[in-house]
Amino acid sequence: MIKTIIRNEKDGSTCEQQDGDTILRAALRAGQGFSYECNSGGCGGCKFELMDGEIETLWPDAPGLTERDRKRGRHLACQCRAHGPVTIKAATAAEYRPRIIPKRQRASLIGMRDITHDIREFRFLAKSDADFLPGQFAMLDLPGLASSRAYSLANTANGQREWHFQIRRVLHGQGTHTLFEKLAEGDEIGLDGPYGVAYLRTDSPRDIVCVAGGSGLAPMLSIARGAVEAGLLADRKLYFFYGARTPRDVCGEEMLRTLAGFGDRIIYVPVVSLPGDDGAWHGETGFVHDAVAHRLPVELANYEFYFAGPPPMTQALQELLMVGHRVPFEQIHFDRFF
Repeated sequence: MIKTIIRNEKDGSTCEQQDGDTILRAALRAGQGFSYECNSGGCGGCKFELMDGEIETLWPDAPGLTERDRKRGRHLACQCRAHGPVTIKAATAAEYRPRIIPKRQRASLIGMRDITHDIREFRFLAKSDADFLPGQFAMLDLPGLASSRAYSLANTANGQREWHFQIRRVLHGQGTHTLFEKLAEGDEIGLDGPYGVAYLRTDSPRDIVCVAGGSGLAPMLSIARGAVEAGLLADRKLYFFYGARTPRDVCGEEMLRTLAGFGDRIIYVPVVSLPGDDGAWHGETGFVHDAVAHRLPVELANYEFYFAGPPPMTQALQELLMVGHRVPFEQIHFDRFF
């Protein structure tokens, strides 16, 4: 049997693609620093050129590729499989080299609970370990679906083998329909991870800012929990902003309150963009990035930023931080999803 060897002409690295893996997953499983973010076709971070050999494209219309990319013969490593030996040209960097090698395993649903009217927590028990960094995500293989779905972790690494996800129901979304309507306790799924480069930097001396919107709550909770577990809040603060459309979408405080230092070292700021006319909402209103700009006590370049949420929110935060306040790029951490 001919091995499926992938050679990257850019740096001379090679890896072997196992059954079921994409080119990207094969490279990351080999410990290589292949450039990527979402691992699901949306961000375009894993573009490559095919120099030699044959590949299969799993999602030809993936939004991570522009028409110009397609005309220039570019592909997405997260949506391609090699058929036999191939040579590619792809960007690599040390920052993408996985600190924990992702692996496939089976996991069973052991519990779930509603957090809001459209966000639910799903808790899975894995066959082996729950080893991941705060802020990372995993790929779930759900019954009846042809492709994996990426969901962020809400908890932290643990010896109980538990992986917790807080997932927002998406209208007409096949993945969330399966999770919310079909999956029952005891059902088994495939779990592959961890992935993601927007994990907690424990070596940073700066105060931490977490900004979440929608189901971006999960990775930001993981970051906050990880910061407490690592003892980072002994001499610094963590500001947690949650952007919601309406008051009933606000969440996060209940879970943050269980962490040591809440109200002192952990400052929670919910922001509602559509508060309504009944006067029931008395907190911050408007867009969450505007609240970040005026609620933080010192210049923004003095913080370490983590954020996750809808693309308009993440785009607005990037512009605020990098253009408006010249926050160094290495202090800004997010994984682009679509």
